[in-house]
Amino acid sequence: MATPTLSQGYLSIKTPLPGLNDPEGTTLPQPFHGVIDAHVHIFPKIISEAVWQWFGKHGWPIRYPLPTNALLEFLFDRGVDHVVAFQYAHKPGMSEWLNDYMVRKVEQFQGRLTGMATVFPGEEGAEKILWRAFDNGLKGVKLHVHVQCFEMLSRDMENIYDLCSKRDRPMVIHAGREPNSPAYVCDPYLLCSADIVEEVIRSYPKLKLCVPHLGMDEFERYRTLVEAYDNLWVDTAMAITDYLPMDNPADITTFRPDRIMYGSDFPNIPYAWDRELKVLAKTALPKSHLKKILQENAQAFFAIPPTTKTVRQ
Repeated sequence: MATPTLSQGYLSIKTPLPGLNDPEGTTLPQPFHGVIDAHVHIFPKIISEAVWQWFGKHGWPIRYPLPTNALLEFLFDRGVDHVVAFQYAHKPGMSEWLNDYMVRKVEQFQGRLTGMATVFPGEEGAEKILWRAFDNGLKGVKLHVHVQCFEMLSRDMENIYDLCSKRDRPMVIHAGREPNSPAYVCDPYLLCSADIVEEVIRSYPKLKLCVPHLGMDEFERYRTLVEAYDNLWVDTAMAITDYLPMDNPADITTFRPDRIMYGSDFPNIPYAWDRELKVLAKTALPKSHLKKILQENAQAFFAIPPTTKTVRQ
């Protein structure tokens, strides 16, 4: 794959980007309550430390380098009601180990944690790996094109799309082009595009797909796609915090409100844990739209049972 040019990538000009010392709250911003964070990363310690080391060198400093139990308790203690947790396999042969780890954490934090499975596209027994993960309680699949370097329109992926469609399991794929870095072994600008995502969701109408980061950096294109297709969702992670050096910031008030989910990208962030929530609290969005973004859309996408808590009106 070609190496990204300096003109392609938020992380191409100057890295690492600076950490921020912005103030953090001890609770959710008012009037939020019953919030679901639909984009949180957990890994076994050895993987987390490697991920944070990479970010520190090529991305930004990690403000909250917390082990899994501590990072989940950090969010719960501050009022987050439910967390959707992601992992991704960096190479073949580690998916089952990661999925077993996720299953244990879901059992440990029963009722408050939804876990997503992972697989390395093309690895031997990929479909069996996912069948087992689903049977053990994981709710869907998380993949990361930038890290795993796979073609979304390939036979390996067709098998995964088919399986998720048949099992009614949602997929979350980091399929946006950004944040791109020359440190990746492949070029996301060659592998990722809204056009490719459109072909996937058009070919698999029963597949529920979420593209994180509002499809960064093709924000306007994804805005139109979620209007046109009922099987596409996006999340807000890092896209509305005024941190990354983008020249076309997204305006979530223009997005279809029943297809956006709040996600923090915690703990892999360089600023306060509630920075994004504070942005949402200041938007001109109707309260009914905020309730969808902060709670209801994630419940629908990930099949999270309702709780007694709701986002206050």
